[in-house]
Amino acid sequence: MNVLQISIAAMPFLLALTSRMGKAIVPCLLTSIVTVLLGAEPHRAVVAWCVGMLIAAVALRERLRAG
Repeated sequence: MNVLQISIAAMPFLLALTSRMGKAIVPCLLTSIVTVLLGAEPHRAVVAWCVGMLIAAVALRERLRAG
């Protein structure tokens, strides 16, 4: 994997960091790691990445809603 692919794989984790919710950071970190590890199998990597993005998006939405 090159740097661009790894940075895209880390996007759920980075988005979870902006949400500042501790409960979302660890699952997003794990999905980012799984995405990198499954990089040779694109279909499985996309599923892990989508799950991470979903968790991070919900966490960010809750932070914005809270104020």
